[in-house]
Amino acid sequence: MTDDPRASTRSRENTRARLLDAAAEVFAEVGLGEASVERICERAGFTRGAFYSNFASKDEMFLQLAKVVAGDRVAAVRARVAEIDAGAQLHLDLANAAAIVRVLDVIDDDRVSTLLMHEISIRAMRDRDLGTAYAAQEQELLGEVVQIIDEIADAKGLVLRVPSVDAARIILAVWADVSARAAIAGLDAEAIAEQRSVEVGRVVQLVIEKG
Repeated sequence: MTDDPRASTRSRENTRARLLDAAAEVFAEVGLGEASVERICERAGFTRGAFYSNFASKDEMFLQLAKVVAGDRVAAVRARVAEIDAGAQLHLDLANAAAIVRVLDVIDDDRVSTLLMHEISIRAMRDRDLGTAYAAQEQELLGEVVQIIDEIADAKGLVLRVPSVDAARIILAVWADVSARAAIAGLDAEAIAEQRSVEVGRVVQLVIEKG
């Protein structure tokens, strides 16, 4: 009897996923420089052999992880755009300046995610290939957020004080800043979400107004 190739593929995918999850935690905790292959394998419960059968090096793993993280963020926002396009009931109040904040809550930047994204962005500044890929993914995310803002503005009668692309850049920048400061302060996920809602809501108040 021959082995089921589908089962083998699933097993390999599961191993890669567990290694990437472990790497995300370790990279966030100690940074890329201090994150050894041994430490990642220990966290994932695998041997070095399992690591090197899936990744040629730690740098290759880091690049793959950066793609996964960025892809997940884009996919989450894109799914929310699809909900809006499908006419989902978002229960947004015209007078509520934090409406867009609630819609964007799919970008779940908890402390670990925030630390990891900063590790990725720092490496992207130093590595041309990673930088190019990172910039493309960030542009894709920006485009999805622009679409969300435009959809909400059209549906709820909001008038933007600045072009939607500028509004999206401002909102995402403040979002990242709040997440970073909250991570430094050691806040838990609930406290981070609350602080982000308040501060980003103030910015939203500046860039949109009731039509």
